Amino acid sequence: MELTEREQADRDAQRMQAAREELVERISRVVPPDGVMEPFEGLHLGRISVAGEPVRSVLEPSFCVIAQGSKEVLVGDTRYRYDAAHYLLATLDLPRVSQVLEASRERPYLSLRLELTPALVSAVMVDAGLAAPEGESDARATDVSPLDADLLDAVVRLARLLDSPDQAPVLMPLITREIVYRLLMSRQGDRLRHLATAGGYTSPITRAVERLRQDFDQPLRIEQIARDLGMSVSG
Repeated sequence: MELTEREQADRDAQRMQAAREELVERISRVVPPDGVMEPFEGLHLGRISVAGEPVRSVLEPSFCVIAQGSKEVLVGDTRYRYDAAHYLLATLDLPRVSQVLEASRERPYLSLRLELTPALVSAVMVDAGLAAPEGESDARATDVSPLDADLLDAVVRLARLLDSPDQAPVLMPLITREIVYRLLMSRQGDRLRHLATAGGYTSPITRAVERLRQDFDQPLRIEQIARDLGMSVSG
């Protein structure tokens, strides 16, 4: 018997709630003190018990999920706020200012970040029969979207490998490819496809990224950088 839209929505909501609770439990157990750890190459887990001051850093291409709490990221003049119901996707190495907004010792901020590489995204695109984008993209290199049940399920399965490190070499690449595929098929798909263009970056973008990384703590005007490199502002 087919489910009504209301019944399917209720099932998805229950499924996501159970997945979030499991993700919180697994990250809490593996990262008991505040800090960041990398249990497997490319997989970063974080825990913060007190909302802090803004922190400057450079974020490499990554898929970022919050299990508990919320965070705000400032890239250029745009603010991105996300929480347990949303994920952040970054497709270029860009300087950022980030701040954890919700965290306490009773309910610490818990996060999972998966690094993405041009080679991985390209391989999944080939398997899925997806074409590379043509020309410059008007899409920003960073954005936030709602986290759906299937994507969250893959994240939880990735977290389960924390209890089975001997299985990680075989299963982590498979789950990671699933996550990349689901991102490519999402509304952020076009943004992610540009990560694979020409091995990740076209030459002007490479120079722009290097300049931003070197001078990330200095005031910069995107319009001036675009003129210097012969690029459009949107590009």
